[in-house]
Amino acid sequence: MSTRSAAWLAWSLVVLSVALLVGGVALARTIGSTPPGLPYGSVGDVDTVVLSLAIVLTFSVVGAIVASRHPRNTIGWIFCAIGLAVGFNGLAGGYAEYWLVSDRGSRSLGETAAWFGSWVWTVQLVALTFLLLLFPDGRLPSPRWRPVAWCAGLGQGGLVVGYAFDAGPLEDFPQVVNPYGIDSPIVDVVGVAGGLVVVGSMVASAVSLIVRVRHAGEVERQQIKWLAYGGAVVVGTSLVAGAIAIWSVTVTILIINLALLGLPLFTGIAIVRYRLYDIDLIINRTLVYGALTALLAAGYLGTIMALQGIGSLVYQVPFRALFGQESTLATVAATLAMAALFNPLRRRIQTFIDRRFYRRKYDARKTLEAFSVKLRDETDLEALNEELVGAVRETMQPAHVSIWLRPDEAPRRYAQAL
Repeated sequence: MSTRSAAWLAWSLVVLSVALLVGGVALARTIGSTPPGLPYGSVGDVDTVVLSLAIVLTFSVVGAIVASRHPRNTIGWIFCAIGLAVGFNGLAGGYAEYWLVSDRGSRSLGETAAWFGSWVWTVQLVALTFLLLLFPDGRLPSPRWRPVAWCAGLGQGGLVVGYAFDAGPLEDFPQVVNPYGIDSPIVDVVGVAGGLVVVGSMVASAVSLIVRVRHAGEVERQQIKWLAYGGAVVVGTSLVAGAIAIWSVTVTILIINLALLGLPLFTGIAIVRYRLYDIDLIINRTLVYGALTALLAAGYLGTIMALQGIGSLVYQVPFRALFGQESTLATVAATLAMAALFNPLRRRIQTFIDRRFYRRKYDARKTLEAFSVKLRDETDLEALNEELVGAVRETMQPAHVSIWLRPDEAPRRYAQAL
């Protein structure tokens, strides 16, 4: 396929994905009410619409950009397929809700739409498996990884069978009994086996990425860093969202889904090689400000608790009466304390991370700074020569260092003139 044809097809898939989602949202909004008993809310809910549109646009647009520039890279088409699957899911869910509330339209089509929306999300699992297995050039690391790809495909098929043909009410639409359900234990066995195979394929794909790093060149290493950073952001955000689940499960799900959007963005940057070498700076800043935020939050809570202890022990009054909701003294004191600690704490964390994770760059910078100071004060040429050689050895670490000084031509020209 030519680059022009690939670009036309990829951007057409973007338009189709958005059109399908908008069509499903329009159907869900026309009924004016949400069918009762939906476990995940209506397709027409504002938060669901925003999240679904963000997923479709992110995956589809990134996929179209990658497919337009690298038509043979399978990852671009995988992202386009994910956007298309989300678009079809939105259309199916919207039509199912429209049929349930208005009781208009084909019953078989409504049940099929509800059935389709109950299992299509499984496509994203196999997409993640192939993302890890084929990154960054869209090809397997070597032919010996073909069984992993086959297992991922077969596992996806088994997982679809388990969800699509499970007898009984549908998970997303409990009011609808699965029209294609098969009351047989074989379906459950195939579904469980498919899920286990998919998980095993994902683990094997992650291992293939580690193997690829060992034989990668400099550019490919930077690309894998972008993917690893995106995965770390998803995992870290999911852990934070898990703590927030104590207060709100809805907010937790929203945060996790938004974090997942970073995966196609970072992957697209890596494949297109846009600002490829900025990843080291981004990782450094993430480590610094992530640790700084955690320490300041802990210090803020610790300050509040300390003020509570002082108020209880010294003044013998309840904390709320002195520092509670009726007074902002505790909040102001804790905020001022954290503001005073911000810059000193940031510098200490930056120094620690540079020493711990960026030792070579940290040492090179310190060496060059020390050499610059000596260069301003040193007047002995021989001593300056030794300092220069030492600085080059510590920063560049060459196999051999030598200095050639150009002879001064001024005395010779002066002698020739005489």
